[in-house]
Amino acid sequence: MWAATAAAARARGLEEETWRASTFLTELGWREFAHHLLYHFPHTSRAPLRPEFARLSRGTDARLLEAWTRGRTGIPMVDAGMRELWGSGWMHNRVRMIVASFLTKNLLQPWQDGADWFLDTLVDADLASNTLGWQWTAGCGADAAPYFRIFNPVTQGMKFDPEGHYVRRWIPELAALEGSAVHAPWQSGTRPAGYPPPVVDLAASRAQALEAYARLRGP
Repeated sequence: MWAATAAAARARGLEEETWRASTFLTELGWREFAHHLLYHFPHTSRAPLRPEFARLSRGTDARLLEAWTRGRTGIPMVDAGMRELWGSGWMHNRVRMIVASFLTKNLLQPWQDGADWFLDTLVDADLASNTLGWQWTAGCGADAAPYFRIFNPVTQGMKFDPEGHYVRRWIPELAALEGSAVHAPWQSGTRPAGYPPPVVDLAASRAQALEAYARLRGP
């Protein structure tokens, strides 16, 4: 695929520095890296690459996991993504990172539960890429996201969906909220009919996650 892309680019007269920097080839490289890791560390489909992360005691909370899978967490950007996944079998990469961060850090749930759900629902599911992505987000994989990197679904929503069109498309219960207010309905003063309150406080759960990761790192 790399060679075919290079040949096509050269045939069109594209400068090498241009086509080599394409998003397509970057993602192809990440896919190759993911398969390299899984081949050499086959246990990572179920266990963290960084073994110290196995000490994080994160038993599955069935109530929280169900709220996440069904798009009923009360956090609109997360719920919109999870409903899109269930309804279409696909989700934008940015939203995948947001929902994965929310599950593993705000909810402190096992990354394996999220990885299993993605494998079951994504039409582009790939074991190696899925494992790499989830371990990256949870902070326990190769070149992982720093433990303190916790995506805030509200600020992410305001940045990437400022008018709230994406959220309202997948969460009709919030259709009456205008603009960016849709990303934090609990601040509207009224509870939208049929939509649940947040299962966690974002600020408090972030602090809890940072404390848990700090204990893992030790003094």
